[in-house]
Amino acid sequence: MNCILSIPIDVRLVAIFLLGTCLGSLANLGIYRLAWRPRPISPWSRPDPAAPPRRGFDRLPVLGWLGLRREAVLHGPGFWIRPMLLELLCGMGLAALYYWEISGGLLPAGVRGPFQPEVLNVLHLEFAAHSVLITFMLIGSMIDADEMIIPDEITVSGALIGLLVAAVWPRSLLPDIGAGPAPQAAMILGFLHVTSPGAWPAVLGGAPQTPSLWIALGCWCLWCLAILPRTWYTRHGLRRAVQLSLARVLRQRSSVRILRMAIVGGLVIAVVWYGGGLPWQGLLSALVGMAAGGGLIWLVRIIGSAALGREAMGFGDVTLMAMIGSFLGWQSSLLIFFLAPIAGLVVGLFRAILWRNREIPYGPFLCLAALLLIICWDGFWQWSQPIFELGWLVPAAMGACLLLMGGMLAVWRLILAAIHTG
Repeated sequence: MNCILSIPIDVRLVAIFLLGTCLGSLANLGIYRLAWRPRPISPWSRPDPAAPPRRGFDRLPVLGWLGLRREAVLHGPGFWIRPMLLELLCGMGLAALYYWEISGGLLPAGVRGPFQPEVLNVLHLEFAAHSVLITFMLIGSMIDADEMIIPDEITVSGALIGLLVAAVWPRSLLPDIGAGPAPQAAMILGFLHVTSPGAWPAVLGGAPQTPSLWIALGCWCLWCLAILPRTWYTRHGLRRAVQLSLARVLRQRSSVRILRMAIVGGLVIAVVWYGGGLPWQGLLSALVGMAAGGGLIWLVRIIGSAALGREAMGFGDVTLMAMIGSFLGWQSSLLIFFLAPIAGLVVGLFRAILWRNREIPYGPFLCLAALLLIICWDGFWQWSQPIFELGWLVPAAMGACLLLMGGMLAVWRLILAAIHTG
């Protein structure tokens, strides 16, 4: 890390820009390869048989798309503009994020630079974790915008990486520092964990504290259950729905792979729990964040679908929010849950007015809310700390809000039905 810090900031920003364009090229590859209908648009994918031979220059980020314009006959005029702009914006955005984070943009004004090398190490870890999360969110958002679906290859892989990062580098999690001046040592030790803004309780420690192990395994098993390939149709009763769901789980080959992952993951969790310390705090916080983020959207999906009589939200949004929660924690997931509908409502109204289309992909708004939360973390955290200090009253209040939402949606459904019949 000292070698990186010895490089002038201007040179580092140029290097981060180039790295960002490469990540944008990787994102374009994922967008077109993992889509429901894959397209050989990325220069790193196998070209269409009818396409002219590709050259080495084509694989350069941003500039390569100028040469790939010759494939417009196959992919449509102007097909190259969006991926080229995406790579350019990734480079500029990553450089801006790097400058913002290492300058202490996520921290209260009382603990901003100049920073000690130990503090800069922590800030670089946070930036690296956020860069990975943003790349996954970008791929998932673009596919969701194109096809109204978010592939599990994105969200499942991203969640696993989030858990790994939290266990190996727990201080890469969002900072947890109170308002007002604070010593830089507090910034090194303070990261967002399960009981933030409160202190870490002894009962959630590693071995021999078994309650924390059961909580972690419960979160892990819930996530593995969520990604099983199952169906759920209650038209013919609850018993028939369970039978059909189990039949599909047993029939799909991916169920065996998920079962193996569940067993191996459970063993890894037990090993980290036995070691305890900061790695266990980071892993448990990421597991709770994953379960809370995905579980919150899952409940909204269930309640909304029951109240409206149709699917209210895709399951890809559930796994997407679980991935975001593994990187940012359950407190951030709760804030994102309330931030995302603001942008979604505005865009939804425009789509309904201009195109008469009420169906909108919700994944991009979850990702936009997560990005806004990362950039403006200090403001959001200082504002929400008094709320999270209420402890278990927070999830209780959230449950009451979900029930209220279900009632409101049911009433809205009756109003629409009355208007339609009238």
